[in-house]
Amino acid sequence: MASQEARISEARANSATAIPPSPAEVPPHASPVADALAQFNVSPERGLTQAECLTRRAAHGPNTIVARRKASALALLVHQFASPVVYLLAGAASLAAWFGEWVEAGAIVLVLALNALIGFVTEIRAARSIEALRALGTRTARVRREGRVHLVPAEDLVPGDLVLLEAGDGIPADLRIVEGSNLAADESTLTGESVPAEKSPAPVAADALLGERVSMLFKGTSLTRGSGLGLVVATGHGTELGRITALVEEATPESSPLEKRLARLSGQLVWIVGGLTIVIAAIGLARGKDPLLMVESAIALAVAAIPEGLPIVATLALARGIWRMAKQNALVERLAAVETLGATTIILTDKTGTLTRNRMTVRRLVLAAGAVDVPAESAPLPPPGAEAALARMVEVCVLANDADFDPATGEGTGDPMEIALLRLGAQAGFAHHPTRMARAAAHAFDAATRMAATVHPDGDSFLFAVKGAPEAVLAACDFELADGAAARLGPEERTRWMDQVEALGAQGLRVIACAARTDAWADAAPYEGLTLIGLVGLEDPPRPDVPSAIADCRRAGIRVVMVTGDHAVTARAIARQVGLAPEGADIAVAEGREVERLVREGRIADVDVFARVSPSEKLDLVRAWQKAGAVVAMTGDGVNDAPALKQADIGVAMGKRGTDVAREASAMILMDDAFPTIVKAIREGRVIFSNIRRLVAFLLACNLSEVLVVGLAVLSTLPLPILPLQILYLNLVTDVFPAFALALGEGDRDVLKRPPRDPKEPILGRPQWRGIVLHAGAITLATFGALAFAIWGLRLDGTGIVTVSFLTLAFAQLWHVFNMRQAGAGLVRNEITANGWVWGALALCTGLLAIPPYVPLVAGVLQLVPPDAGMWTAILGFSLLPLLLGEAGRAVAARQGPRSGTGHQK
Repeated sequence: MASQEARISEARANSATAIPPSPAEVPPHASPVADALAQFNVSPERGLTQAECLTRRAAHGPNTIVARRKASALALLVHQFASPVVYLLAGAASLAAWFGEWVEAGAIVLVLALNALIGFVTEIRAARSIEALRALGTRTARVRREGRVHLVPAEDLVPGDLVLLEAGDGIPADLRIVEGSNLAADESTLTGESVPAEKSPAPVAADALLGERVSMLFKGTSLTRGSGLGLVVATGHGTELGRITALVEEATPESSPLEKRLARLSGQLVWIVGGLTIVIAAIGLARGKDPLLMVESAIALAVAAIPEGLPIVATLALARGIWRMAKQNALVERLAAVETLGATTIILTDKTGTLTRNRMTVRRLVLAAGAVDVPAESAPLPPPGAEAALARMVEVCVLANDADFDPATGEGTGDPMEIALLRLGAQAGFAHHPTRMARAAAHAFDAATRMAATVHPDGDSFLFAVKGAPEAVLAACDFELADGAAARLGPEERTRWMDQVEALGAQGLRVIACAARTDAWADAAPYEGLTLIGLVGLEDPPRPDVPSAIADCRRAGIRVVMVTGDHAVTARAIARQVGLAPEGADIAVAEGREVERLVREGRIADVDVFARVSPSEKLDLVRAWQKAGAVVAMTGDGVNDAPALKQADIGVAMGKRGTDVAREASAMILMDDAFPTIVKAIREGRVIFSNIRRLVAFLLACNLSEVLVVGLAVLSTLPLPILPLQILYLNLVTDVFPAFALALGEGDRDVLKRPPRDPKEPILGRPQWRGIVLHAGAITLATFGALAFAIWGLRLDGTGIVTVSFLTLAFAQLWHVFNMRQAGAGLVRNEITANGWVWGALALCTGLLAIPPYVPLVAGVLQLVPPDAGMWTAILGFSLLPLLLGEAGRAVAARQGPRSGTGHQK
């Protein structure tokens, strides 16, 4: 570890050394912007052509750094044998060989090999599935190519590309800053400095160290503030990050807490089995039993008690469930999230794009002279009486804008609100004058000011176009545009404007304010002495599937609380439309400034909607709910959401509009940004945990029944009902295939009608262990019943007796799969009978059990004889007994109340 850290430090030191400029070429960070653009032969207005991109991609390769090693097939194969379970079985095989039981020894080795093969195939498919899932989360970048803005995968970037950047974006390649406003970047991954580094387009010295290159943005870092345009100067392994990562290979993938607990359970079983085997063998020897018989019995016990298929099947259940989530647009970034999802008790959700469609449309404009209703997008904007004010309003909406819009298609890229403003400009016939559209300066949106501004040439002066939150813009205004001229903005006028804000919000509209001023200097303060032009009311209607999803949450015992930066009146209107509170109940709304008081008074649970919430207040809300014992899922998309997303038990980032910083801080990504997807993911989380619990209970009940059968026979005078080879065969057949089928189950329909489980609840709680013991006891009873019937009823000899008891135990374990249904579910229609994989597994296992006695070679190895009609009657009759006893137990439990039930899934 120390040597690895030394190599990383050396790599950082080497990468921090300036690249020596060649006589003909100056490093990009030291070149003026114009020279850097010329060096890469690219126009800042047009960008590269598609043909140039293909040529450069062929020359430089993809913009990727292979940091995560693929799980090698050899490593996964070796992993199959690195288990205490394998060590125990290998010991049993060695012991059998020592006593000359070569058939048993060979059979154990064969089963170990088959088990390893099944495990290898399952794990390599699961590993490749996880690797493929990670590819679904590929980052994208906004680039200017052929004069238009395109959204492309980050790995397709080439040197010379022009990348548009906003706060919260991960830097996709090494970039030379071409344009920038209020830029700062977190470069701690490269320099170790925790304070964001200020950035600007100004060139620096050629020999500047990495941390001093303020004109550069580096791959693997993130933009924490501002917006800008960057020129790609290096990709992939040519970046500063690539030089470091080339020396360091990433560690092996993480294991989830669920997998760790299963591994611990397997290890504990090995020790328990070892001790039990020694005790029973010692008792048998003390009672004068044949030493060879005791060795066979010890081997049988060791084999019987270990659920060899447990780790394999659990891995399959996890991988299958994660794939189902991905198909429903929920990409799990960390395996630990799977276990936590099913225990979620509260969702703190954003409004825009999550509960709403995120297709903003301007519906109403409010000017000093009156309001203008905006018609449908296909209709032109009617000219109002105050034409000058309307023209200036549309002009500001289009100028103070970083989105890209194509009037021909009506589609655009960028912030949905800004696309809506550009669509408004197209409706109004706004002329894109090249001189006016050129920018002299830009001031990116800042959470502190809650405004954004752009500066444009306007004759001999400069026009400042400003938009932002109504309260913030109004506070920065000294005038209002009335009757075509600037009029003083007094207290009465301010009150009137705020009343209009309230009125628009009450209609469920998102409100922004527009203002402007002219100044002789482009670098003047942007938010002083402004003239208020008016208000824009934008509609973002709720998603039609959100009300039903919220209703599902309510039935599942999950609280949904809206946390938004929007106006309180707007938030309340949307909350009412999506049914955030039960029908007839009032919706309690609080603003962010009240969070501290509500937390202090312990009253956060009284609030349904938190509006005007700052990032720090979001973090306080998450912590307060966690302190109250809730398991919190939190949605977010911005760089400022990252602390709350990381603090939440399940941070959920938006895949479409989420920043890279938000995605990195989250455990799950919504590829469609839709709230119902969260509910689907929670359902899958519950199903995955339920499937794993179900298959563990199934395997342990089957194996415990084998231990009881062998142990009781050894401690009594009865013959051994089942031999070591037969147990090995059972564990390969009746354990693995039905357990696989249980792992692939899609859950019962009522999984979201039950309250969340306690996250501290173990995989197997008291109800599950009680069910395991009772079901194992019933299977043991049926096996000994069949044994007794074979001896005294059918008058069979030794091999015939073993055949009857072996097949009875085997089929009883097969029918036991029907006991794995949810407590309270019907015998005929339930999640087990609805699982086609279960029926396929039963058909396969029935053939694998019924055919071997009639194949002489296999029957000789397993020491079986072909059963006649009487033997089959006994086998089927006694094997169904545990299922009937289980049904009787369920009926009694149902009458006595749920506390008395023995179902595994309670």
